[in-house]
Amino acid sequence: MSLKKTAIWITMLALVLKLSGFLRESIIAAKFGATELTDGYLLAFSFITLVVAMIANGFNNVFLPLYVKKKKEASDATEKDANGIMNVTVLLFAVVSVAGFFTAKYFVPLMFQDMTPRTEEVAVQITQIFFVAMVAIALNGILESYLQARRIFVPSQVSKLLATLMGAVFAILFADTWGINSLAYGFVFGTVLGILIQAFFLLRSGFQWRPTAKVGVDFRKAFIVLIIPSLLNSVVGQINMLVNKSFASGTTEGAVTYLNNASLLVNIPNAIYATTIGAIIFTLLSEQIDRKEQFQNTFFKGLEISFLTLLPIAVGLLVVGEQALSFIYERGAFSAEDTRATYLALLFYLPMIVFQGLQFIVSKSMYAQGKTAIVFRISVTTIAINVVLNMLLVDEYGYPALAFASSMVSLYYLTVSLIVVYRGFDKHESRKLWRMVTRALIPAAAMGAAVWGLGQVGFVAGLYSLIQLAILVPLGIVVYAVLLRVFYRDGFNRLLGLVKRRKAV
Repeated sequence: MSLKKTAIWITMLALVLKLSGFLRESIIAAKFGATELTDGYLLAFSFITLVVAMIANGFNNVFLPLYVKKKKEASDATEKDANGIMNVTVLLFAVVSVAGFFTAKYFVPLMFQDMTPRTEEVAVQITQIFFVAMVAIALNGILESYLQARRIFVPSQVSKLLATLMGAVFAILFADTWGINSLAYGFVFGTVLGILIQAFFLLRSGFQWRPTAKVGVDFRKAFIVLIIPSLLNSVVGQINMLVNKSFASGTTEGAVTYLNNASLLVNIPNAIYATTIGAIIFTLLSEQIDRKEQFQNTFFKGLEISFLTLLPIAVGLLVVGEQALSFIYERGAFSAEDTRATYLALLFYLPMIVFQGLQFIVSKSMYAQGKTAIVFRISVTTIAINVVLNMLLVDEYGYPALAFASSMVSLYYLTVSLIVVYRGFDKHESRKLWRMVTRALIPAAAMGAAVWGLGQVGFVAGLYSLIQLAILVPLGIVVYAVLLRVFYRDGFNRLLGLVKRRKAV
């Protein structure tokens, strides 16, 4: 399958995945609202996102470029090394699984010291459930990396979809029996199904599993040198999230849920982008590392696609975000007051849509170049900055300050990373970036003004939230597309060509 067709398929699956995520969150909101139960579940789920980040980002960022490079030199030996890496990683997570299960009752209260007794009870219990399944969760992420190295992208999306969808299905079927634990059981069940699907496609591609823990000296040395800073870097974002949730748990009841629900909406565009176009661009960057001009062109196209698609989404959510949140969450135990509290957090999260989208391409380019240690040195400083901002702001401004701090940290991370990358590029490349940014700002701003203006009209403002979105979103798309063609025709044509082109990428 060509990369063009693959991109279409995984984009469709990513959209279905996000819709499934909203289904799950809507069920959580309807059945449990924004309470101590949901706060406890979300705190426990933080540990799973930590593991997923370590594998999907930390492991993959090192394994993919190294695997592609070594396979060109010695294909059979590289396959044996890949087996060894997989087996050793699974064994390590087996140890983590046992240790985490028995120590959860100690480290969960230590990490989130201001929890209510009920929140603590739920957080500890669900954390133990997730740690029992830690090997399966880690293996699921490892298989994704192996498939991506073979240019097989679709099964991984199906696997992610099953984990999310089963959480929603189990909540519908078993919430009355298992309570909020049903979400965790569903996630684990879907993860196991995902492993079976990914393993099937990996074996069909010619991969042969071997029961070995041996890894060649050259491959092992290169992997270890890069994996340690990469893993540490991959969890920096999750550590910042844990820090934010820790501060939020000490503010008001439901604050963790408000931040979580707002961040889920903010993360949708980047999640779709990272798992579709971004994954393919990383593969291409890894393959073009020795061809500077092609590498620079691919890098710029990645930034351009990211900025031109994510900027209007951020502006659009600024003006219709409350309607979107109302439609997704506002039912059952989740009230209109909860929606307004979530929208307040959303406003301060919005810049992250653009910053994180650009950062994804910048970081991937640095990983492809083997600059793992540099990425880590930059990203680790974000933890200190995040903690300081939280301490300075949260007591006076409450949980919205945590969202603001996240956006500021994201801006810092992107700025420093861009400086590092462009030092190694031709000088005219940075000028291309700034021309692209300035030309896209006017269409996005005009689109936001048009959507906001129509949204204030009496007959529109009084409609149900979904109907408002059905009117305002198409208007925004049309206005942005028309003005982008006027102010930045080259970028518009490249985006249009990406959609219309039928030849393989």
